[in-house]
Order: sequence, then C-alpha cells, then structure tokens
Amino acid sequence: MYLITGAGGGLAQTAAELLLESVPADQVVLTTRAPAGLKAFADRGVHVRYADFAEPDSLEAAFDGAERMLLVSTAQVGSRIGFHRTAIDAARRAGVRYLAYTSIVGAGIEENDAVVCVEHRATEAMLRDSGLRWNALRDSQYAQAVAYFIAPGAVALGQMVGAWGEGTVGFVSRDDCAAAAVGALLGRGEDDRAYEITGPEQLTYRQVCALVAEISGVDVTYLPISDEEQYAVFDSLGVPREYDPEAIASSPIPWNSDDMVSFSRAIRLGHMASLSDAVRTLAGREPRSMRSVLEEAAATWTPAGAVEEATR
Repeated sequence: MYLITGAGGGLAQTAAELLLESVPADQVVLTTRAPAGLKAFADRGVHVRYADFAEPDSLEAAFDGAERMLLVSTAQVGSRIGFHRTAIDAARRAGVRYLAYTSIVGAGIEENDAVVCVEHRATEAMLRDSGLRWNALRDSQYAQAVAYFIAPGAVALGQMVGAWGEGTVGFVSRDDCAAAAVGALLGRGEDDRAYEITGPEQLTYRQVCALVAEISGVDVTYLPISDEEQYAVFDSLGVPREYDPEAIASSPIPWNSDDMVSFSRAIRLGHMASLSDAVRTLAGREPRSMRSVLEEAAATWTPAGAVEEATR
C-alpha cells in the first residue's frame, strides 16, 4: 500500500488525487490529524487514518500495512526535526520499506544557514541513516507563494520589496511538486538520492517583478533591501523574530522573521539557485512556468487606485 502523511494539506491532497489515477483506492492510506475533513476520500474507498506527529503512539498503527510512504514535511519551525524523527522511526517499525520526503532546494549546501534548510538537511540525514530506501524531493520555492501572497501586495503598493537581492530561484508550481512526489512514490526515480524539484527557468525577484508589472499593467518597481531593513519591516508588523507559537498566533504572518529573513538571504547568496529536469523525470510532464502561474493569479491582484475607488 501507498501512504501519504499530512493529507489535510494542499500538496498532499493534490498528490492523493494523482496517486488515485494510478492505483486502486483500497491501496492508498491518507493520514491526518482531522480524518473527518477527508470524508470524500474515505467514501471512495481510501483508508483515512488519524495520525499526529506530536502523539508518537498514534503513528505505528496509522502506518501499518504501508510499504511506500510520502512524508510531507511539517511546517512548524523548531519542532520539525523532532516530528520528522518520530515519523521516520514509526515508519521503520511499521514495516515501511521506502520513504519519499518533501525537502527544499538548498538543503544540500552545508553553508546554507537558512532556518528551513537547516531543518530539512537534518531530516535528510535521518533518512540516509534510517535503513529505508528513500528519496529527498528538494522542492524549490512555490510559484504560487509569489503569485498569491507577494504579488498582490506589490501591485497594491507599486513596489516589490524584499532582501532577495539578485539571487535566482527555479520557481516551481506546487502541483508539479505533488506530481513529482507521486512519481517517486510509484518508483519512477532512482532510490537513495535527492532530486531538485524546479520549474523550467531560474528567475531573480527583479525579473519576477517585471513579469508582475507586465501582466498587471501596473508600474511595479523592485526595491531590494538589507536583512536589517527586512527585520525592521517585520518588527513593525508585530512578527516575532524567533519561533513562538503564542506570538505567531497573534501575528499577521504565520511565520517568524528569522525563518523568512534567513530564507531571503539564502536566495541572495545563491544558495537556492537550482534548475533540473526532475519534474519531467518523475512526473512525466513539463513543469509550469512562473508566467503561467502569475497569469492565473492576476485576477486576484487589486491595484491601489482600484482599492481607493472602491472605498469612495
């Protein structure tokens, strides 16, 4: 059987739908902290099981019977490494033979001190030492993160502001990451290696800004800032610097600024620059371009003038 963790999340659900195109529903296990939310899958014959990485005793039974597993990374900075260790140990005890893990581009560069890369690098080391067959799927930055979270603010303000400098990123569609993960789960890759999952081209944020301006028809300028200036922006918004669940719960952004600033710095230093054909190899299709994702999202962007007009 095939198992996907974190099945309440967007990437995992997309992966589940793709997996069901290739294998019978009774050969698929989806684990989640909220099984009721996956009733539609259960109604189709998929095994939906409760699992919570914070409750180790819940995992072995949830993973029972699965031979090939997709471990979708948790999002919690600070607890990610411990949760992943617990999940990998439980998978081994449950008899899982192969594990694919959603890591991140840049995790293989030792000098890359971005918080997220340090944590993924630690998980990859656990995988190598686990005795399981494995693949680390090092996803590049999601194109959708830019298209739906960064671009709207840039269009509204007429500026795209960040500490990315002129570093390049192989922005990738989340759906392509899901398709590549399913390809690995189905055995289309080579075991015991990492794959860099990227889009078809590397772009700087300056180039992305130009695309946003072109597509929106709004004069959006690129404004690179320093790490210190980026921290000051987040401080002014009340974003905590270190991971603190209580502080993040009241923050306007669901991440801590050490995480975000170190990620931007890694881009600026070239640690997140990567380009590969892994989507083609694992998913059997061409990856989407950043332009196509931006064009799809453009209907959600509202220029500042339109906002002012609507509030009159």
